[in-house]
Amino acid sequence: MSFLPRDRDWHPRPYDPRYKTSTTRAPSQPPLRIGQTASELTGPIFPASDIGPLDHDLLANHGPGNPIGERIAVHGRVTDENGRAVPHTLVEIWQANAGGRYRHRNDHYLAPLDPGFGGCGRMLTDAEGRYRFLTVKPGAYPWPNGPNTWRPAHIHFSVFGEAFAQRLVTQMYFEGDPLIARCPIVSTIPDPRAIDLLIAPLDMDAATPFDHLAYRFDIVLRGRDATPFEGAP
Repeated sequence: MSFLPRDRDWHPRPYDPRYKTSTTRAPSQPPLRIGQTASELTGPIFPASDIGPLDHDLLANHGPGNPIGERIAVHGRVTDENGRAVPHTLVEIWQANAGGRYRHRNDHYLAPLDPGFGGCGRMLTDAEGRYRFLTVKPGAYPWPNGPNTWRPAHIHFSVFGEAFAQRLVTQMYFEGDPLIARCPIVSTIPDPRAIDLLIAPLDMDAATPFDHLAYRFDIVLRGRDATPFEGAP
């Protein structure tokens, strides 16, 4: 087994003056391509026993009471570079609460923490590569990239795939958010078609009436239509 090389022109630029912190941490030399060995062509296996029954449900996995905010489901399918399902792989998410605040000691945004919301979840894809999380829609928040810069609402994703060469860390945005076009991090992605792959459309067919809306975010690990590896050089 081997994997197609990543197309560096498809993924974010490691250096972009508009994304201020990239100017101090981006590599000054182009990346080296190395041959794929057993270290890249194999990966960790996560048994189902490692996953708790509420790990996928961010509405219930932190504490008593319902979290504040718009209740949503985020679902999709994980496939490889050839369109085949990637079953039983670990998908992890983390996000801000409805006010735009992370449950993290380094987040000092003035929006309050929600005692009923932890902001993280995980699950294994099923035999067809499908996943589904229940959560609240995160809020936008300011960040010190400029005098009035705001991050669009987003959810962070980590996917392990079937081998370390498929490892993906990225961010999912929401259809119709006007802050996407203004975000310096999003703008590091050179191709508008790649940005479109990070924007989850509203999926009313997967919504539950009188309970929650749904957004669909399909993930492709490597290949021509790969989900951009956003947030990392």
